[in-house]
Amino acid sequence: MSQALNYNRTSTFLRQAVLTALLGVTSVAALALPSDRNQPISLVADRATYNEKTGITTYTGNVIIEQGTMKLQANSIVAQLNKSRQISTITATGKPAKFQQQLDTNKGLARGEAQKIVYNAETGIITLSGGAYLYQNGASIRGNTLRYSMNKGDIEAVGSSNSTGSSTGRVQIIIPPSASKNFPGARD
Repeated sequence: MSQALNYNRTSTFLRQAVLTALLGVTSVAALALPSDRNQPISLVADRATYNEKTGITTYTGNVIIEQGTMKLQANSIVAQLNKSRQISTITATGKPAKFQQQLDTNKGLARGEAQKIVYNAETGIITLSGGAYLYQNGASIRGNTLRYSMNKGDIEAVGSSNSTGSSTGRVQIIIPPSASKNFPGARD
């Protein structure tokens, strides 16, 4: 009886862990190449825990999640489920946490990093904070905090602030020459 109970707990944990990994990667991969979604998901970590009561799954120790061109590396990843048992938020932390993915077949890999990367599945907003950096094809954006709306395609960059709340850091955006021709008012 005890072995059957342990088997059921282990089986439930594994199903939840795989479900969480699948939903997390699928959610973040929404803007990826269509072929990425058809690729197997590989998740490795030194430790994985799932709490049935709280709906929180935690992966710690050199966590690497890969699916097609998507790769996420972090010291830890925490996925939280909502009351409907669907992904609510995914938080990756590292020194820094890094990701890369090819979003378009005509462009190179998009790469990003930050001390913390939070994906809110309910709002579709990805927030990179602490030395946040995004790069693709010579274009880059750097700031203390970057917020990207997957639903709207908007990005907000914020410099660092001091204890009084005023901005001390600056946002840096680099636009390569060929891309600048697409901006209104740019000259040939």
